[in-house]
Amino acid sequence: MLIQQQTIQFSEHYSLYNLIVPKDNLLRKINELIDFSFIYDELVNKYCSNNGRMAESPVRMFKYLLLKTIYSVSDVDVVERSRYDMSFKYFLDMNPEDEVINASSLTKFRKLRLKDTDLLNLLINKTVTIAVEKGIIRSKSIIVDATHTLSRSNPFLAIDVLRERSKLLRKTVYTFDDQFKERMPEKNLENDLEKELKYCKELEKRIENEPSISAIPAVKEKLNLLKETVEDTQENLTLSKDTDAKIGHKSTESSFFGYKTHLAMTEERIITAAVITSGEKGDGPELPKLLQMSQQNGIEVDTIIGDAAYSGKENLKIANGQKIKVVARLNPSITQGFRKDEDKFDYNKDADRFVCPAGHLAIRKARGGTKDVGANQVDTYYFDVEKCKTCPLKNGCYKDGAKTKTYSVSIKSEVHQDQMAFQETEYYKEKAKHRYKIEAKNSELKNVHGYDRAISYGINNMQMQGAMAIFTVNLKRILKLM
Repeated sequence: MLIQQQTIQFSEHYSLYNLIVPKDNLLRKINELIDFSFIYDELVNKYCSNNGRMAESPVRMFKYLLLKTIYSVSDVDVVERSRYDMSFKYFLDMNPEDEVINASSLTKFRKLRLKDTDLLNLLINKTVTIAVEKGIIRSKSIIVDATHTLSRSNPFLAIDVLRERSKLLRKTVYTFDDQFKERMPEKNLENDLEKELKYCKELEKRIENEPSISAIPAVKEKLNLLKETVEDTQENLTLSKDTDAKIGHKSTESSFFGYKTHLAMTEERIITAAVITSGEKGDGPELPKLLQMSQQNGIEVDTIIGDAAYSGKENLKIANGQKIKVVARLNPSITQGFRKDEDKFDYNKDADRFVCPAGHLAIRKARGGTKDVGANQVDTYYFDVEKCKTCPLKNGCYKDGAKTKTYSVSIKSEVHQDQMAFQETEYYKEKAKHRYKIEAKNSELKNVHGYDRAISYGINNMQMQGAMAIFTVNLKRILKLM
């Protein structure tokens, strides 16, 4: 039950804060900079006003989470430190003698109170509003980039998971009928996923055709587990406890399993927008969202600064329509004029490869046509047909029996003549010098505030982690500029 927003009940010991917590303490500065009552207003509907036990202030619970992010500590450690660290108690609006919460309350707060709350945009909007009101943001440029975060869980090869689940099913069957071994299909001994899927489906079929076995609860449970794994494998090819995370690529040889955070930031290094996706998503397609969200948060934009991933034809059209300059180097692989399936195949600028709709990276590329005659040259990207064979999206994309799957793009388009000329201007060259700033911001998020790895499973929890980390770095930056 939440009757009203809790306020400090001043005690005879409260004056200790003036002696112990310095004026230049970070937490004191944050308390003086921002009125956290907006958290109460956002979450008040998540509490009952006339039933149940008295709830801890949502503002205080949010501040506990903020302390976790600022100092990169666990739930248990942030609560423990709040027992004796007077700057923590001051920040939490507690009296020196007050008792702290139970650490398990933070988990409940995240799951029950912050669920279905667009915390990411709420917190970014709040800090951008403060920065604008303080006159900190003067530029009209946004710098865009994406940074990756590793999943808390490791991915497993689909073929290994299938073999483990089929083995578990066989062992359970043999517990009830040891003679059933004679009726089992022949195992797949090759490292071929398609053959392993075929074996598992045949195993399912034979057991289902024996009601005396398949009706046994223990067998039925393992059978359903194998069926579910087969379905998941056909859809994802990579399995993990973190079902939202996907494999992304940092280069042709280097990959990661997790998420991407797409960021927009002013030249003053205040983050103005963020979109969190699974790891396989391309950078370029997220630009329209980042631009729109930055504008909705009160930023006037006349220039977008980014790398080659953002210079796609659709992005240039959107920017030109608003008379916004795009300071991003053209790349022939993403700027040709008649690219088919533009909304499906994304270009990964780190790996210099296209990614198919199922998230698989091209394994190689080749260039054809007459050299130095752009209109006649084509880049052809080749995909792994073994993955195509079992892909649920293969209809209309891969023809059964085909030995190759390719995707071709022409090198040059007249649409980009203006952009090519713009790249040679002094304005372009000057603005391009600011792009390094967002790389430094990504480093701060990862190395200082633990954004290199997800602390929970699922994209919703990743968005919550991103919200707290971005809120923290924005507040610190505002204080520094003030």
